[in-house]
Amino acid sequence: MDLGLQGQKVLVTGASKGIGLGAAQAFAREGCHLYLAARSADGLEKVRRTVLAEHDVEVQVYPFDLSISANLQELFDACGDADILVNNAGDIPAGSLFAVGEEEWRRGWDLKVFGYINLTRLIYRRMKDRGRGVIINNIGNAGERLDFDYIAGSTGNASLMAFTRTLGGRSLDDGIRVVGVNTGMVQTGRMTKLLKARAREIFNDESRYDELLERYPRQRGASVSEVADLMVFLASPRSSYTSGCIVTLDGGVSTRHSIV
Repeated sequence: MDLGLQGQKVLVTGASKGIGLGAAQAFAREGCHLYLAARSADGLEKVRRTVLAEHDVEVQVYPFDLSISANLQELFDACGDADILVNNAGDIPAGSLFAVGEEEWRRGWDLKVFGYINLTRLIYRRMKDRGRGVIINNIGNAGERLDFDYIAGSTGNASLMAFTRTLGGRSLDDGIRVVGVNTGMVQTGRMTKLLKARAREIFNDESRYDELLERYPRQRGASVSEVADLMVFLASPRSSYTSGCIVTLDGGVSTRHSIV
C-alpha cells in the first residue's frame, strides 16, 4: 500500500532507541526524510548510519536534552519545516506517590509532558502557516487505566491525552491533525526496566520480572514494529480524517483494569 508519504520531513524525538528508533526506520521505508533528536549523540549517529545504509533519504541528528526549553527552541529553529512531528522522548519513573520524589517527578515531566507540549506549541504555528501538518504523541495506556504504582506516569499520560484531544479537536481547522498512540508494554529496554521495578514491589526480587509477562496477551508486550507501523499509518493521508483521538495498542490490557 502506498501511504503517500514520499518526501515528507519527519521529526522524531527520543529517536536513538526503542519506539523512536522503530518510528525512524518505518518512516524512512516510506521515503521520508528524517530529523532525529535524543540525548545520546552516539546512539543517534548509529541510527543515522543504519538508516542511510538501507534507504535513500536524508537524515539529520540533534543530540539535545529535550527537558530543557532552550534546547526545544534550538531544535525547532533547525527542524521547524517538518511535515510530521512524532513526540516520543520520555522516561517517567515508576513507583507510588511515596516512592517518587519531587525532583524525580519533575524531571520526568519536564522531558515528556512539558517537552511534548512546548515542542508542539513551537511547531504548530509553523504548520498552521503552511496549512498542513501532523503531530503524533506517543503517550501510554497508563493514562487510561490509572495505576497507583505508576502514579507519575499515569498522571502525566492522562494530561497528555487531554492535551491531544483538546488540541486535535480544533486543529483540522488549521489543516493540522493531532493524534495520540497509547501503547501498553512494548518490547524495549524501558519495558524491562518497568517490569523489574514492579517485580521488586511484588516479589521483592527484580529477577522475577519475566513472570509478570504471564499476565499479558500472548505473554509479551507489543513489538516496536507494531507501534511504528501504526504511527506511519496515522501520519499518512490514508488517515486524513483522524484527529483529536487516541489509538490504544496494548492487546486489550487496558480493559483489564490494570496496566499489567
